[in-house]
Amino acid sequence: MLESIRVTEKLHWPEQELAKKSILNAEESLILDSKRSISHLSPGILKDIFTTGTSSYNVLLQSKEEKRHHAQKQSSSCSKRCRKPSKAPSSSRSRDLRKMKSPVLALSSGPWCCLERRPAVSVASSVSNPVKFTHDISVTGNSLVLPPKPKTKAKRRHFATLPKPKLQPQPQLSRSFEKGDDFSGKRFCILTAIKPTNLEKEKLRFFRSDYTYNPQFEYANPSLPGVLARHSNASDRFLKQSINIMELTLQKYGSYEKFEQATGGSLLSKTRIWSHVRKYMMKEGCVGEIVVHLTEDLLSRASMTVVNGCPTLTINVSTAREHWLEGMLRHEIGTHYFRGINNLQQPWNSWTGRKKHELKPNNPTEEGLASIHSVLFRKDPFLWRAALLYYTVYRASQMSFCELFRDIGKFVKDPNTRWDYCVRAKRGWTDTSQPGCFSKDQVYLDGILQILRYRQTIDFHLLTALGKVSYEDVDRLKGLAVTENMRVPHFLQDHGRYMEHLEKIMEVNELTDRELRDLIY
Repeated sequence: MLESIRVTEKLHWPEQELAKKSILNAEESLILDSKRSISHLSPGILKDIFTTGTSSYNVLLQSKEEKRHHAQKQSSSCSKRCRKPSKAPSSSRSRDLRKMKSPVLALSSGPWCCLERRPAVSVASSVSNPVKFTHDISVTGNSLVLPPKPKTKAKRRHFATLPKPKLQPQPQLSRSFEKGDDFSGKRFCILTAIKPTNLEKEKLRFFRSDYTYNPQFEYANPSLPGVLARHSNASDRFLKQSINIMELTLQKYGSYEKFEQATGGSLLSKTRIWSHVRKYMMKEGCVGEIVVHLTEDLLSRASMTVVNGCPTLTINVSTAREHWLEGMLRHEIGTHYFRGINNLQQPWNSWTGRKKHELKPNNPTEEGLASIHSVLFRKDPFLWRAALLYYTVYRASQMSFCELFRDIGKFVKDPNTRWDYCVRAKRGWTDTSQPGCFSKDQVYLDGILQILRYRQTIDFHLLTALGKVSYEDVDRLKGLAVTENMRVPHFLQDHGRYMEHLEKIMEVNELTDRELRDLIY
């Protein structure tokens, strides 16, 4: 759920495996709810639940997880073959000692899905009697080997890394294709196809040329021309608004870096990120439902995906600021996660159901709503990031890579950050000396302005409860929807306060109802 100009906030292409995968531990125990587990659902349902369809990293994460899972299986098989059989006990004393040994959980970097709350835990193993743990954890799987004891004492955290049980085959992490993108009977993933394979090489060449060389990108799975063409038409509908939003920010703060420091606060350590995330999940009542990753190798600030049947939140630690982190959590959990969970209960929870009920695309509503929630309670809720993404895509449709790099310099000074935004707008193209863009990043500002235009008539509670639907479909679908036990984020409970902050967003970004009515009708 694209969601920025400092070096510390660079938009990285992922190059390494994620270093940490954890599940929240509330009050020193995991809340395990079998009714909320989605690992039993079919991949066809899971593939579209949480992903926004706008982050290339979602797809890259999937491929890396598959490779890692395969490597872990091979390593596990080898370990079992090479394990020496234990000697038979020679006395009753040795038999007693063997019975006293408890199976020890070997730490694993794989995600682990929460299942059910229990007062005590039984772990299946080769031991004759099950061993009970006092912690509130349920573990299934084969017996595990005792790992070497670390020399240094590990710090206690609110998150615990747990072994990965046997799970169903990994579902598709992001929307693989849209109607018409099926090629030779195989699902075609545009987000995989548009990631250049020679990115670092071309970046080095570009910087050595003093920003005069237009990168020539290569792709492992080149996209079909017809598919890319559908995402190459940039709009100028909100260009004036995007420029005005960025200029207002610079007029007040002088530079984006100063705005970021003044309103975002300092960057958070990993320990403080854990604490903030745990507190937010407790407010939303979803502790133990979501696997959490911390990484620096992420294209966006965060992403909500499904990995091995588990909702997975990946956070870019290089962009996690004290006063902005909760906005990111409202974006990813309060919007994408809750709308995805609610969508599972609706008659339109599949492509067949959406077609039957003639639903409009969930974007730009999905990303527009999430982006509003990102800035909802900020001191100065400037829509800077959405505006810059919109502007960059439009200019990319008219300019070469070098020209675009120079053009956005009036808003972004750091060359590495400018490179990232230009790559994002030019991804999918081979010869970047030609005008052309990948237009999906315009969806954020587009969605924001449409929602603000109709904010007085939209039922925001229903917009979340109905799942992955457009605001235009809410009135028509509410009579068909399942609304019992739907989950709505805490910040939507106070409707008056919510509406006050929407008005503040209008005011700070100098948007007027008359202006929006003229643009959107």
